[in-house]
Amino acid sequence: MDKFLEFTGNHTLMVLVLMISFFAVIFIELRRKANNLVSIEATEAINLINKDAIIIDLRSVDAFSKGHIVSARNIPFDELDVKINSLESIKPKPIVTVCETGTTSNKAANTLRVAGFESVYGLRSGMIGWNQAGLPVVTGKKTKNKKQKK
Repeated sequence: MDKFLEFTGNHTLMVLVLMISFFAVIFIELRRKANNLVSIEATEAINLINKDAIIIDLRSVDAFSKGHIVSARNIPFDELDVKINSLESIKPKPIVTVCETGTTSNKAANTLRVAGFESVYGLRSGMIGWNQAGLPVVTGKKTKNKKQKK
């Protein structure tokens, strides 16, 4: 104990920065839990997909056509509020929201939770993380949105 106190006395600034960092991490995690913002890794998303989860890709139609998760539905983030009523049939299922980097997916997950969807998760690191994990994507210009327009 004497060595700990001596170390603290000799390195006050370093101990102070360590304590501030520790409490900042705790605060951020508690705030995330309080807001029900749940980000999941790609491997956890795969487990949910295997349990019949719905993937909602929030990127633009062009980005979606360049590569998306198998069976993902493309609803651009700016259209989510308008199309939220069309998702009522999938309310009981788990939903994973996906964007390019993971930032927008958390906002969309929060929007869906406020609308009454209970099991909503944002994909941490988005499609960038999915691709870095080496997980499969569907590519091509034929997407559901483009087929419906014809």
